[in-house]
Amino acid sequence: MGIINIKYNLGDKMIIGLPRAMLYYRYKVMWETFFNELGCEIITSPHTNKRMLSDGIKYSIDECCLPSKIYMGHVYSLIGKCNYILVPRIASCNKRNDVCVKFNALYDIVRNSFKNIKLLDYNVDVHNKKTEKNAFIRMGKFLGKNYISSLKAYNKALNAQIIDQNQKCMQQNKLLECNDKLKILIVSHPYNNYDRLIGYPVTEYINKLGGIPIYADISDKNKSIKKSKEISESLYWIYNKELVGSIKLFEDKIDGIILLTAFPCGPDSLVNELIIRKITKIPKINIILDELQADAGLQTRIESFFDILSEKNRISG
Repeated sequence: MGIINIKYNLGDKMIIGLPRAMLYYRYKVMWETFFNELGCEIITSPHTNKRMLSDGIKYSIDECCLPSKIYMGHVYSLIGKCNYILVPRIASCNKRNDVCVKFNALYDIVRNSFKNIKLLDYNVDVHNKKTEKNAFIRMGKFLGKNYISSLKAYNKALNAQIIDQNQKCMQQNKLLECNDKLKILIVSHPYNNYDRLIGYPVTEYINKLGGIPIYADISDKNKSIKKSKEISESLYWIYNKELVGSIKLFEDKIDGIILLTAFPCGPDSLVNELIIRKITKIPKINIILDELQADAGLQTRIESFFDILSEKNRISG
């Protein structure tokens, strides 16, 4: 991999770059609020496009999952445009819930893939007593802010994140009450669902066919984690627990399930097999996203699924 030489000439105000990939879709509001409170400017990478994916592939090994490759493309697009690029490390969110190892490894992968790049990170690993609160305070102090300012910024950011999630849940709950349209639960991570290149076309096709897309990641997280035990008591990854539990929360209000998985995600491949075996009363399809996918094939599969659901409702109705 080539060496990238960077010359920063960005003025006096601190500019933080946010790659629009991976955990951005989970923590967007929190990150933006935190940095705004500290007086920093924010630049976010553009929506994913084919050029960005191509750049990400160039700076990734073949075995990396598709979202990781996309992430590398987003990082590359921010080089030279900001003082620091945020690349957090997250290993565990509480004592019984770990995350996929890629969220812990991304910082080191990025640091070793791009030379002369300035990264900003924070470490969350509750197993080793590294809490999110302390991680944000340390990040604020690294940016030259004192403890009180960093703590206030974190508290405001956390509150903004909670409010945003609650609002999304309320909006989605209203959609779940609609009885005249097919409601399709998309079971996938936010970085798949909302990425304009790989996952968002699924939402567009559902809307085009007159259905209502429902997102598994928009749910009460604590309730979803508890509900996940009805499917598996030993599920390991917290983000997958949330998705699996949401199926149980919504199962009486949806008509079908789309399992949306990015190749070659190990956790999702195992969890989706579990869902297919344990959730038997709701029709479902498993769609694998890869860097060579064609929109026509994706659209055809979703149209066929809608035909099946419509016929099922006609017969049962």
